[in-house]
Amino acid sequence: MAGSRFNSARSRSEEPLSRSIGLAHITRHDDGTSSGVWGIYTLQSAFQPIFAFNEGKLSVAAFEGLIRPFRDGEPQSPMSFFSTCPAADRLHVEALTRTLHLLNAGACLPQEASIFINFDPSVFTERAVADNALRDMRLVLQEAGIDPGRVVCEVTEQRSASQETLHGFVAALRANGFRIAVDDYGADDSDITRVKELRPDIVKFDAHWITQLMESGAGFALLTSMVRSFEDQGIRTVFEGIEEGWQLELAERSGASMVQGYVLARPELAPTSFRAFGQGSPEPVPPPSHAPAPPAVAPRTGRPAKAFGRKVAP
Repeated sequence: MAGSRFNSARSRSEEPLSRSIGLAHITRHDDGTSSGVWGIYTLQSAFQPIFAFNEGKLSVAAFEGLIRPFRDGEPQSPMSFFSTCPAADRLHVEALTRTLHLLNAGACLPQEASIFINFDPSVFTERAVADNALRDMRLVLQEAGIDPGRVVCEVTEQRSASQETLHGFVAALRANGFRIAVDDYGADDSDITRVKELRPDIVKFDAHWITQLMESGAGFALLTSMVRSFEDQGIRTVFEGIEEGWQLELAERSGASMVQGYVLARPELAPTSFRAFGQGSPEPVPPPSHAPAPPAVAPRTGRPAKAFGRKVAP
């Protein structure tokens, strides 16, 4: 995936992302954003802010990249899209989505904010596969003008081919300057042992799980204990899926470092209106604060984005 392929001036033209990615294409638009093609789908990046508690206020610390598939201009469920991808294509599809997120982050997000992107460890069956993916990613980062230190790699809870492969992959990510986050902690077969083995910089708590714990005094006490344990180890915590004010208040009382959810801001298709958040120069991963709960930020709505000449709703 040579960087020069992204450098030539193009308007809605399609250029192969890589020889190894068959049907995948990258399209650069007049506004600087990029979209992709995989078979019958058009793929666009959406970004959702992740807010940090800081002296009784909320500040934007990061953005998570989320893929938004469209078919004939109509939005489709990301879950449905990924379920149609054969297992043999999953590695290439994930490479395409990461590329889109990084190119679009470089084009329309604040330069100080961190960027969370997903990695499925089950597709990295060999060290050579991981090395190729990381080489391509470095080229994309160079094109996007993004320092590796801004990138947080979310390792999803799907099992890898082996623990040795997983640990080697995470070590390779660190060696390339990326930070590590364990995603969906508390869901399915996630456990504290995995966190200890991977030694992540950040743990993202599963939204459904934390909501259940917040609904009882005993559950909230357990949640608070886990957050403090991670923070004592230098591991920052993110609560996902915060949709109501009372959840936001309890999230801060628990000592969580960061929060993400609709009560704060909804995802927006690239280009976003989030560049204005960069004026405050947020800290990438600030420590938690135990000040009174801050007011919620009104949800934002996305602007129409281009998908091969058509206007699509966010």
